[in-house]
Amino acid sequence: MKIGVLALQGAVTEHIVSIEKAGAEGLPIKRVEQLEEVEGLIIPGGESTTIGKLMRKYGFIEAIRDFSSQGKPIFGTCAGMIVLAKRIAGGEPGHLELMDITVARNAFGRQRESFECDLDVLGIDEPVRAVFIRAPLINEVGPEVDVLTIYNDEIVTARQGNLLVSSFHPELTDDYRLHQYFADMVEANVAAK
Repeated sequence: MKIGVLALQGAVTEHIVSIEKAGAEGLPIKRVEQLEEVEGLIIPGGESTTIGKLMRKYGFIEAIRDFSSQGKPIFGTCAGMIVLAKRIAGGEPGHLELMDITVARNAFGRQRESFECDLDVLGIDEPVRAVFIRAPLINEVGPEVDVLTIYNDEIVTARQGNLLVSSFHPELTDDYRLHQYFADMVEANVAAK
């Protein structure tokens, strides 16, 4: 089973290491046609405006929307969550507009206010280690969105069908269980075909 990591910006190598710990093969995705080689896709953190511009420049917007419409799972972490959101607080347009959430950018403050903590994630038995770096959060969810984690009364992990998002960077720790959760989503989707 192959899972791609959109390799336009962000911690691509770290995501691939976590994917492989979860028992899947990780593949950096630099060209649209490579999406045909994978059954799931991770959109990593970075800077969401830059990622959006690069996605438009290289033709990824429609290609990833098509990938999602085939039921293939997508996991957005930090800026990747912003890229997947239908709405961005403050009236900014979304990029992919796939997930029925409203996100607030940099909701946890500046880089120097970054932190780590353990979080309970619905569907994972033990707390998951999370790294928050200029992290967004989810302000609102649509009726088909399942909230998986609340931190300080704020939504930081959620799922809607084949879409999974987290405010934090699970790839920056040795804890690969959120990647395992995503790999299980991908495996279930493949098995259902």
